[in-house]
Amino acid sequence: MSYSYQTKLVELSEEEALKLLEKIIINGREGFFCIKSSEDLTLAQALQTYRKKDSIEKIFNSLKNEIEIKPVRVWSDDSIYGALIIGFLAQLFISLIRYEIKELKNTSTKFIKNSLMNLTVTVNFEVNKSKKYIFANFDGINKQILVQNEEIIWQKVKMKS
Repeated sequence: MSYSYQTKLVELSEEEALKLLEKIIINGREGFFCIKSSEDLTLAQALQTYRKKDSIEKIFNSLKNEIEIKPVRVWSDDSIYGALIIGFLAQLFISLIRYEIKELKNTSTKFIKNSLMNLTVTVNFEVNKSKKYIFANFDGINKQILVQNEEIIWQKVKMKS
């Protein structure tokens, strides 16, 4: 295991540098993470598994805190799976938005979700039985999403008319 320390350019003796490192590194919060597997893993495979764990934890954190999937109070496994699938689809949708619209790459899930939730559409039924769609409550985020996906949205609107 290697450690590094960055400081202003001052001359430190090796002993002073080690004391400085020990002071920073040994803080009483050291610990370890154990991966237990039924498979024989190489060190590289175990490290890759550990790194994937962080990505998975971030997805679940986003599902709980940004997509706001709360504890599911249902009695059947199918209902639990359904709620999780809806949450994952919402997360996937937002990830695709970030991928397609580079300006939103670093925008939080919560901001994207709130922006889309504020968008409204009014459907006016005309005398000649046609429909008129009026979108409102635009902001910078939902406007970019709508402009980027305008063709898809109008295809869906025409299909429902």
